[in-house]
Amino acid sequence: MANKKVCVILVNLGTPEKPDASSVRTFLNRFLSDKRVVSIPDVFWQPLLKGIILPLRSPKVAKLYQKIWLEDGSPLQVYSERLAVKVAQLVGNKAQVKLAMSYSQPLLDDVLQQSIDEGCEKLIVLPLYPQYSVSTSASVFDGCARVFNNNFAIPSFEFIRQYYDFPGYCQTLAKRIESRGITYSREHPLVFSFHGIPLRYAQKGDPYPSQCEATAQSVAKILGLDSSAYKLSYQSRFGKEPWLQPYTDEMLTSLAKDGVKAVDILSPAFAVDCLETLEEISHELKDIFIENGGEQFYYHKALNDGDDHAELLAQLVLAQLKGEC
Repeated sequence: MANKKVCVILVNLGTPEKPDASSVRTFLNRFLSDKRVVSIPDVFWQPLLKGIILPLRSPKVAKLYQKIWLEDGSPLQVYSERLAVKVAQLVGNKAQVKLAMSYSQPLLDDVLQQSIDEGCEKLIVLPLYPQYSVSTSASVFDGCARVFNNNFAIPSFEFIRQYYDFPGYCQTLAKRIESRGITYSREHPLVFSFHGIPLRYAQKGDPYPSQCEATAQSVAKILGLDSSAYKLSYQSRFGKEPWLQPYTDEMLTSLAKDGVKAVDILSPAFAVDCLETLEEISHELKDIFIENGGEQFYYHKALNDGDDHAELLAQLVLAQLKGEC
């Protein structure tokens, strides 16, 4: 019996095609129109989005993208593409590996439909979000469901909803951190800054905060850190409603004013670096810490397209193929 044709789709958020206001507006419109991301009824949200938010934010965000843009394109796109290539090489002939984006090209809906048209019989979808959230992983699931709904024959389907707890993930993070050679303490803490979500999402059952806490605790345990040597916080809040706390900007301000002169920070919610890490953390949050009395600020880059990251994801895919997950 011939082996089934297997397709693995790595899915990331997406990014503007170019660092200009028009491209950013197209991306943000698609992103912020997703009900999983913003759950306000369209009758209220869409006029506000299209009439005020997009016209005002798009030019500002475009300028931020211009600061981090790489020669080959957006960091998120570049690192995700390189990562997918490496994972494909490690998986070999056991499966075809593709990259898709939720809100930009190559769109998940198109990549998935193409895979079905090509005769894919077994599909594994891996959102590049180590911790599950309704605003990220669940949106990827919705995209798959949309495509399945329009097809008479659909492949067998496996969805990897999170992988923070997959053996090797926290070890990989810890090894990256250890390579810096710093001894963390109350005077020089390691800050785990996760992308935030509205508090009401957690109150409705989103397990994201508990998975973020488990990630930080596991990495800290591997590194041998006591509770005074590391902190956990949340960044990138948007709007006026309460989000998960403590907020990273407020925490860094407090640490600096309390006399802490040095911090290291990482953002384990991101598989690859993007605007939220390269601009918000590396520049905005650094400035906040320094302006309030801090002196040394070090950002640990995301796992990006590192060989260790590709090996981790390949092991995850192969374990899924063997039915070990």
